[in-house]
Amino acid sequence: MFLRLLFVLLVMLNIVAGAWLLLGQPYAHVPPATDPGVPELRLLSELPAPAATVAHAASVAVPAPAPVAANAPAPAAPRCLTLGPFATPHDLQQARNALAPLTRRMRSRQEQVAQSHSWWVYLPAPGSRAQALALTRQLAARGIQDYFVVSGGDQPNTISLGLFKDQDNARKRRADVTAAGFPARVTERTESTPQYWLDLVADRSGFDWRSHIHADGVGSHSTSCF
Repeated sequence: MFLRLLFVLLVMLNIVAGAWLLLGQPYAHVPPATDPGVPELRLLSELPAPAATVAHAASVAVPAPAPVAANAPAPAAPRCLTLGPFATPHDLQQARNALAPLTRRMRSRQEQVAQSHSWWVYLPAPGSRAQALALTRQLAARGIQDYFVVSGGDQPNTISLGLFKDQDNARKRRADVTAAGFPARVTERTESTPQYWLDLVADRSGFDWRSHIHADGVGSHSTSCF
């Protein structure tokens, strides 16, 4: 009796083990859906989109730039001017303060210029001081007055016949001395003086700076923009 029960139990264990081997891993033993060498069937929705289709979709998605109106007005070109010369730095600063709200940008400049100071009438220096003094006695004998012998500087022994603010007066003095028989000469004497200028960039071509600046002697001319 016991042997029969043991035999039945072994048979049942073999049946359970076989069922587990066949049914416990169903996906590992599924045969392929197609024969070898035959392409696998796929749905259209699973296929990748063609490159031409992707490019077309991208071109449609990006909006084209809006065309520029042919009749749109061009921005007005700035006007670049130089104002001056101003007599003093104070006049220059007043002009800057008055024009600052009306301009894009400004810059100040100072220049040194040679200006006529006077006209000098003289006789060239002879070889020595003794000769220069002898020449002055000849001038006195001919009725020429108002002279002196230069004793220093870069032109010693020159005989000065006068400094004149007006060129015509200098020419008359030379003519009188020359008529008396002496080789008088005239030369212009200059000195370096500062001049002050204001460069500016304005938005309007018809910029009226004169209504804001009242300094004397100030003019304007076009210049390169900066």
